[in-house]
Amino acid sequence: MAIRIVYVFTLLLSVIGFQSQAKASMHGGTAMNQGEAGSMPTSGTMSDGLMMPSMDPARGRILFARKGCVVCHAVNGIGGTDAVSLDATSMQPRMNPFEFAARMWRGAEAMIYLQREELGEQIEFTGDELADIIAFTHSLEEQKKFSPADIPARMKELMEHAETEKPH
Repeated sequence: MAIRIVYVFTLLLSVIGFQSQAKASMHGGTAMNQGEAGSMPTSGTMSDGLMMPSMDPARGRILFARKGCVVCHAVNGIGGTDAVSLDATSMQPRMNPFEFAARMWRGAEAMIYLQREELGEQIEFTGDELADIIAFTHSLEEQKKFSPADIPARMKELMEHAETEKPH
């Protein structure tokens, strides 16, 4: 069991430790062209029927706490320590939000395992919710507003409980 926990934690750190930065607005609500591999897309049609969602870092700040991301991830020293911090200051200057989601996907097994261990269930996101959380993780201005007051009582209890147990 200990080997599995170490494996899951190592996988989570390596996959989530991508630390990237993008503008908070991320061309919110506009359709976008696919740019060169690894670059931010340019404005315009992405593909028939596909559009970038609106990305709101203020909603993302609330969701980061309410959904339970804060139980494992910290922002500005507020939050858990089981996973890498998601401070905007440590993110790369630009990031395709689909790459952010792809890296989460690559770490899905480890994250789901830890979510079930810490939260009792897997976190469910809509596309809009994930877009808002990505915007929050890349918004220095919105992260400055993040405080313990944003964290719901249930999540605070889980964080306090996790502090008294052995780390993963």
